[in-house]
Amino acid sequence: MTLRETIKNDIKDAMKAKDAAKRDALRLLDSAMKQIEVDERKELSDEDVISIIVKQLKMRQDSMTQYKAAGREDLYNQEAAEVAYYEVYMPRQLNDEELCEALKAIIAEVGATSVKDMGKVMAAAKTGIGAGADGKRINECVKTLLG
Repeated sequence: MTLRETIKNDIKDAMKAKDAAKRDALRLLDSAMKQIEVDERKELSDEDVISIIVKQLKMRQDSMTQYKAAGREDLYNQEAAEVAYYEVYMPRQLNDEELCEALKAIIAEVGATSVKDMGKVMAAAKTGIGAGADGKRINECVKTLLG
């Protein structure tokens, strides 16, 4: 079963369970996937779905930061719930130790020696690590390793 089918089934399950928050969050995700399918006229692979989820998570986390700063706990909690629903579909995230080890290998492969080579490392990490770590975490670890 593809990731897309799993999400559709989870929407149905949420509807049966009368879980409006989960149903609505997953419908927003499904809507984003449909939009990409229509715009690009293609069938989405699991990697495409994961990249859409990553974008949606990033949007939600940015919103959470703004809601927290504005003192809107109600909206912050709503976004946090949506993040929790979306994270279920993400691949396992690397811990800090695993991430640094993977980045050390990428740095050696690329031949990076200083922070000036950070772009090369980030590009290679995007394909090598994929959705296993957040870009911000990768960036911080690369700065530490190269700096």
